Amino acid sequence: MTLIAITALILGIICGAWGADNSLILKISEHKDLILYILMFSVGISIGMHRGFFKKIRQYHIKIFLIPLGTILGSLLGGVLCSLMTGCPLSSAAAAASGLGWYSLAGITLESLSGAQMGSIAFLSNLMREIFSFFSIPFLSKKLNGYACIAAAGATSEDTTLPMMIKYTDEETVVFSVINGVICSAFVPVLISLCYALFT
Repeated sequence: MTLIAITALILGIICGAWGADNSLILKISEHKDLILYILMFSVGISIGMHRGFFKKIRQYHIKIFLIPLGTILGSLLGGVLCSLMTGCPLSSAAAAASGLGWYSLAGITLESLSGAQMGSIAFLSNLMREIFSFFSIPFLSKKLNGYACIAAAGATSEDTTLPMMIKYTDEETVVFSVINGVICSAFVPVLISLCYALFT
């Protein structure tokens, strides 16, 4: 998945540099809201497919929500720090950080709110988070714990980084990983819009 995303990005850069057909790009841009709705629909499907989701919530009670809460707060704090370090507007930095690793949705949503430049930044920063997670999970599981692995993965902990969780953590961590990913994915579109509106 990550390799496909990177390849698509590189191909897009090449097409843009060599003068791609503008009519095709305009047609894609006209339907970006539809693409966003399809992504949101896929989140709903993902939640519905985890049939034991609500059972696990009842089993672990409040503990189940502490990991996604920490993941979200840590990501937002990272966005604020990046804003201070780079001079990027706080609204855009916080909104980009609210993508929690879900690069496709973050890029499209922030492009709609703030333009193509911030959409590209949101896409790349969240893609880099996912790539970083692949490399950091083995180290974090060994030096810290499974919860650190989940926090690093963010919203991707239920899908693309889940195989790494299975390989390097225990069964309980994998359960928390799936639930964290579902909760974070559900909050991503709300957080991006909310952060952008609050800090603008």
